[in-house]
Amino acid sequence: MEEQARWKEPREVAWDRVIQVPFAPETPASGICDTGFHEVCWYRREIVPPALDPRERLLLHFNAVDYAAEIWAAGCWLTRHEGGYTPFTVDLTPLVREGRPVTVVVRAEDDPFDLAKPRGKQDWQLNPHSIWYPRTSGIWQTVWLERVPETSIASLRWTPNLELWEIGLSLQLGGQRRRGLSLRVSLTARGTVLAEDRYAMVHDEITRRIALSDPGIDDYRNEMLWSPQSPTLIEARLELMDADDRLVDEVHSYTALRSVAVQGQTVVLNGRPYPLRLVLDQGYWPESGMTAPDDGALRRDIELVKQMGFNGVRKHQKIEDPRWLYWADREGLLVWEEMPSAYRFTSLSIERLTREWIDVIRRDYSHPCVIVWVPFNESWGVPNLPEIPAQRSWVQALYHLTRTLDPTRLVVGNDGWESGATDLIGIHDYDPDPSQLARRYGLHENVPHLFRRERPGGRMLSLGGEHGGQPILLSEFGGIACAPERGPDFWGYSVARSTTELEARFEALMDVVRHLPALAGFCYTQLTDTYQEANGLLFMDRRAKFPIEHMADAVRGPRVMRQAQEEQVKKADRGTPGSQHGSSAP
Repeated sequence: MEEQARWKEPREVAWDRVIQVPFAPETPASGICDTGFHEVCWYRREIVPPALDPRERLLLHFNAVDYAAEIWAAGCWLTRHEGGYTPFTVDLTPLVREGRPVTVVVRAEDDPFDLAKPRGKQDWQLNPHSIWYPRTSGIWQTVWLERVPETSIASLRWTPNLELWEIGLSLQLGGQRRRGLSLRVSLTARGTVLAEDRYAMVHDEITRRIALSDPGIDDYRNEMLWSPQSPTLIEARLELMDADDRLVDEVHSYTALRSVAVQGQTVVLNGRPYPLRLVLDQGYWPESGMTAPDDGALRRDIELVKQMGFNGVRKHQKIEDPRWLYWADREGLLVWEEMPSAYRFTSLSIERLTREWIDVIRRDYSHPCVIVWVPFNESWGVPNLPEIPAQRSWVQALYHLTRTLDPTRLVVGNDGWESGATDLIGIHDYDPDPSQLARRYGLHENVPHLFRRERPGGRMLSLGGEHGGQPILLSEFGGIACAPERGPDFWGYSVARSTTELEARFEALMDVVRHLPALAGFCYTQLTDTYQEANGLLFMDRRAKFPIEHMADAVRGPRVMRQAQEEQVKKADRGTPGSQHGSSAP
């Protein structure tokens, strides 16, 4: 690796250090641990390609490089990609010669002072301040090789439809075009074959709706649906066959039957009211920054969230590694996915953020865990929404674009305040006094006054000054800092002097917000400490600040009460034949 902004070609670079990929150079895990400014990072790696059949291709995948990447291989410039949170692929096949190594070079440009690009929580000052953290430069997610047939399954997406009891499939082929191909699809769940279909591939892409046999009985319907309580996945096997019925390519995937919608001022999952109990998650680790130290760490975070009593996560200002979404699908965790913000409103920031947001939706469309898309947070990048029509138009445009690209999920146009185009109203209110939260959100009758008069974050809640009837969520609250090991060197919205005090204050807040009639759910700030921000329920190394079982009781309610509620739900499901699909245990 080398870092020099002035060099534009690999031949100009003098390589002088080694980095452990995929960790950013700012992190200890990279072996460099330099938190200064890195405008350009160069990477060089010699690979020995596997032996290729004449009808095979070799692809090089980059899961994420921040921010703009240029790729060379065997001395040839191949491509440029912009967007620090989205994947891209280059085809190395023309450069592969049997037994000969290939040198791959990456130039990653990431101007640390550029506020017109999506950067999320990456600080533009030398040292992290307030709620911003160290920068993440260059390669920060996995880079991997894949050998594929000359014609292969390049992409697919799944769209469940509970009303029709069917699964939508869209598939795109890549590589060389061939005639006479067909696609064989097999879907199974809980050991039962749900569908076995075959379709002629007349074109390079295909869109089909796979009808499933309606089980008719509520108990079986509920077993088939995906939810945090029962994350049933439908395993998929897709086989691309040639005209002689020989296997060309094979992909294993999964999907799920799951719906999310709004009914009045309530969020419904699988047709049933579902209170959202979320926790804010920044997605940083002590030694490796935005990159998880390993796959087990991603899974462990999800297990911890569920053990703490939450049923979902608002992933804040970060597009997480797809393996994290995989484990959220497998373990059963709801996800709000939020676009990292730019901090200037310019024609360039509009173009960059919109393009990358489209790529984000395309990448994560098929994950059943994702139930809400959030293109903007707290008016970041659109700081003058009430005064400037163009900024309002952009938020509205991204809301409608998102709904167009994915009409199956909810969209929060701008979370926190100054809501305009949105399916949910997310309010950020860090008032440390539970009685004040009870006063604001304790009665449905309080809502008109709340929107006309109150400004919990110092900003109007709605651009029109009125509530449009959407469900209301306290999508950030709490933020109680507690860092007895650190002395005064930390930041938070309010401070607890000991973990005992933190536990008592957390329980008091939860005891109130669990019962507020005006709210359809909440999101507590936050899961872990993040650098100088010490308002996590866990330390940054994932140690709990007080017993996790106490957190779960506070979030979900005392265990005896919770068991009685769950039993009522089970009886209701058993006793209502022909009702809508779903389970409503919150």
